[in-house]
Amino acid sequence: MNSELCKQALEKIPNPHVLINLVSRRVRQLTIGGGRPLIANTATMGIADIALTELIEGKMDFELNTPEPVAVVPVKKKRKRA
Repeated sequence: MNSELCKQALEKIPNPHVLINLVSRRVRQLTIGGGRPLIANTATMGIADIALTELIEGKMDFELNTPEPVAVVPVKKKRKRA
């Protein structure tokens, strides 16, 4: 994996955990799923470099699914009768 491409990708996606997940998912798509690269010149590039370049050039996009806040309602305790 090219370190310069990693630095450029981190400028687009500042969270390294999200970046790793995006790149690994795209690498899986390219290897197992039979997907085609979205960029033209890939002859001398590794699969991870292809995924990073696609991300840098804006060929890939992502959306974070953040859960909506849940309202917490306190439950009244039942009193024991003696």
